Amino acid sequence: MNQLIRLRAWLESVPYWVLALPLRFGVAWIFWNAAQVKLINWQRTIELFIDEYRVPLLPPEFAASMALSIELTAPILLVLGLLTRVAVLVLLGMTAVIQTFVYPDAWPTHLQWSAMMLVLLCRGAGAVSVDHFLWRRYGTRLQAT
Repeated sequence: MNQLIRLRAWLESVPYWVLALPLRFGVAWIFWNAAQVKLINWQRTIELFIDEYRVPLLPPEFAASMALSIELTAPILLVLGLLTRVAVLVLLGMTAVIQTFVYPDAWPTHLQWSAMMLVLLCRGAGAVSVDHFLWRRYGTRLQAT
């Protein structure tokens, strides 16, 4: 029984940044790969946005460009741990659009993505991040204003 208590205590002592790194890299990998697929054949990407994705209110070319921009930018921010919460909010919005309008039956996958992103949204990038460095450097100035 003591071994179980020690194991539990050891697991609970794992620093958050150790957990945040794979979460950040995992989410980044998902969206970075989607961007790479779009870049391989841009014409096919446009056709998918016309025929299959059909995001309402947005012209297909604009929606494709917007999705690609998000999928290229947000993963870089996540890997760096820069503006992590902002990047996650954008990706959660994109996931909601995909879930609602494009692939409503893919909810188990989108639920997994969202769970990873919600941890990052609530707890941030962790100590091994540009966000952490900036907050330590400039955070007291922000709190004073």
